[in-house]
Amino acid sequence: MPTRIALGLALSIAVVVPQRGPDSDQLLRGAIDIHVHSDPDNVPRSLDGIEAAKQARSKGMRAIVLKNHYDPTAGLAYLARKEAPGLEVFGGIDLNLTVGGMNAAAVEHLTQVAGGWGRIVWMSTFDAENQVRYSKESRPFVTVSRNGALLPETKAVIAAIARHHLVLATGHVSADEGLMLIREGRQQGVEHMVVTHAMMAPVLMDVPKMQEAARLGAFIEFVGGSPTTADAPARIDGMADAIRRVGPQFCIVSSDLGQKGNALPVDGFAAFLLALRSKALSAADVERMSKENPAKLLSLP
Repeated sequence: MPTRIALGLALSIAVVVPQRGPDSDQLLRGAIDIHVHSDPDNVPRSLDGIEAAKQARSKGMRAIVLKNHYDPTAGLAYLARKEAPGLEVFGGIDLNLTVGGMNAAAVEHLTQVAGGWGRIVWMSTFDAENQVRYSKESRPFVTVSRNGALLPETKAVIAAIARHHLVLATGHVSADEGLMLIREGRQQGVEHMVVTHAMMAPVLMDVPKMQEAARLGAFIEFVGGSPTTADAPARIDGMADAIRRVGPQFCIVSSDLGQKGNALPVDGFAAFLLALRSKALSAADVERMSKENPAKLLSLP
């Protein structure tokens, strides 16, 4: 495994990965990571978007999506493609307060940025009402629904997503709100949808709701995150079980890495794929979730 991976990561993976099997580079070749955080940002990141793209290309990956909670990343994807030719790099917009929350005009602008590499629209994350309430914070937030119904501005955002053939990602809204978004997306003809890190807080979507989202046409995202935390083995076990119950054909795996102090995205993603293989998920299933399904989500041939 790459020497940059911390000793704790190497030890934790050694416990669960069989002695014989695919190496990390083999798993990454052709893989797509739809959840990469990078600089420039307002919090410490381990690398910038161009470095993330160069590292992904060096591992033979097919594509990455650069995510920022507060700034659109279509422009960064445009620059990263120039510095890492041959790698597909996409960006998107996260509908937090800095872009006006549920703001269809911001989504329209994303599609007009040079290159046209803005692809994913994440509903609110750190500023989502569900996130703010879960964190027990007292500050402004973005609301997507009220009294069990989506707000008109939320429906307008979904209409823009459908009109421009973008990806609807549910962000940090509640599990019930996520299903509401997926139902509305289906009704409005959105072609590509994904439940953002469904098992992670504050989403905490249970398997029956994941199964419903999949029936409605959404992929379910499972993120590796930091593989060195104390709860990592239990998280991997839980994700592997959920993937089996939902069905790998409906799932996407990604890293959700780039935070300062964590494994680099390419290293953490490789470790996550190895850990899933160690849980008796087949090579075909892991390839489907890391290559085929994200390609469909991003409209790659």
